[in-house]
Amino acid sequence: MGKKVIFLSRSDLRGGAAIVTFRLMMAMREEGVDARMLVCERLSDSPYVDYCAPECRIRYSFLKERLEVFVRNGFNRSTLFKVDPASAGLPLWRHPWVKEADAVFIGWVNQGMLSIDGVRKIAGLGKPVVWIMHDMWNMTGICHHAGHCAGFLAECGDCPFLGKKKRPDDMSHTTWKRKQNLYDSSSIRFVAVSSWLAGKAAESSLLHGREVAVIPNPFPIFHYVRDGVMKRNSHPVRIIFGAARIDDPIKGLPVLKEALKILRENYPAESSDMELVTFGSVKNQKSLEGFALPHRHLGIISGEEAVRDAYGNCDVVVSSSEFETLPGTLIEGQAYGCIPVAFDHGGQRDIIDHEKTGWLASWDDNPSVRASRLADGLVWGYRNAGDPVIISRMRESVTERFGASSVVRRLLALI
Repeated sequence: MGKKVIFLSRSDLRGGAAIVTFRLMMAMREEGVDARMLVCERLSDSPYVDYCAPECRIRYSFLKERLEVFVRNGFNRSTLFKVDPASAGLPLWRHPWVKEADAVFIGWVNQGMLSIDGVRKIAGLGKPVVWIMHDMWNMTGICHHAGHCAGFLAECGDCPFLGKKKRPDDMSHTTWKRKQNLYDSSSIRFVAVSSWLAGKAAESSLLHGREVAVIPNPFPIFHYVRDGVMKRNSHPVRIIFGAARIDDPIKGLPVLKEALKILRENYPAESSDMELVTFGSVKNQKSLEGFALPHRHLGIISGEEAVRDAYGNCDVVVSSSEFETLPGTLIEGQAYGCIPVAFDHGGQRDIIDHEKTGWLASWDDNPSVRASRLADGLVWGYRNAGDPVIISRMRESVTERFGASSVVRRLLALI
C-alpha cells in the first residue's frame, strides 16, 4: 500500500462517531490506503486497530479529567459526562503509528484520550492533520451540543452545564481560549459531517472565517432486495426507532410517544395497521412503556446481519431527536427501503429530500406542536411505504451522498 494514515478515536465500535470512523478506516484500506486506528476501547478484532496506550494509563487519564470536571461543576453527577475540557490526554504523538503516518485524522477523542496540548503536538509533527467534527465540541468551550445556549457565538463562560460553579471565567471560557490558541497556531483542517454542522461552525466565534469542508460520514450501501408491496400486505406497517441509548433526552422519545398518541386519536384507520419496533440500550426500563402502538424492543443490535434483519422487516424509520449532526439510522433505514421521517432541525436535511425521499417535519420549540407534525410525517410514511419509486430514489440518494468510496476520495483530497 502507498499512503499511510492514522485515525484517532476513543472507541472503534461504541457510539455512532466510532462506528463511522471504523467504517472509514476500512473503506480507505479498500481504496489502497494503509489506514489504521488507535483507540482507548477496542471492541473489534481488526488487526488494523490497536490500543493507543496501556490500559492503566488510559484509565488514569480518564479519571483525572473526570475528577476535574466533577470539582468544577460543583460535584454534579448529572452533567459529569456532558462536557469535556480536553485538559488530560495521552502522548499519542509518540506512538509509532502516528509517527509513521503521512496524515492524521482526528475523530471523537474526548474523555481523557487527547488533550488540546496533545493535538498541538500532533499538529507540530509537520504532517497534515484533519479533524472530523461529529458534533459541536470543536466550536464550543466544553459542550458537545450547545442546544439553546448562544455562548459559543461569543467566548463561552457562564456555562449552564456547570450549574452553581458557572461564571464568566469558568472552565468553558478557559477551554475556549485554549482552543482558540490551538487553532490560531496550527494548520488543522476541519471537516463537518453535515451542512447544518458547518453552518453552526460558521456562526461560532472559534471557527468563524476558517475553512470547513462538508464531507458526510460513510455508510455501507447495502444490496437488500425487498418487495415493498408484498411485505406491506403481509404485515402491519412497522416503524423503527433506534439509537445507542433510546431514552437519552436528546433523542426525543417523549415527543415520539406523544406523536403516536396523536396518530391513534386522529388517524384510527392508519394507526390500527401500524407497529413500533425499537432498538438500543435503555437506562430507564419504564421509558419502554406507554406507546400507543403495539411495540417490540430488540435491545442492542450489532453486526450487518442483525441490522439487515431489523431494518429489512420495517417500512418507516423515524427520528424524533432534538439535535442530530447526521443521524445514521435515517441513512441505514433508507438503504434498506425504510422511508425516513424526522425533524428539519440538523443534519437531517442532508439526508432527506422532503416528500421525495422521506418527510421533514418543520421544527417548533413547543413539544406538542412537534409531536403533531411528526405524526403527520408518519402518516405520509405509512401511505407511501413500499413505493418502488421512492425506494429506488432513496437508494440512489444514499449511494451518491454516503457511499464509502466517494467519501474516501473527498477526504484524501484534503491531504
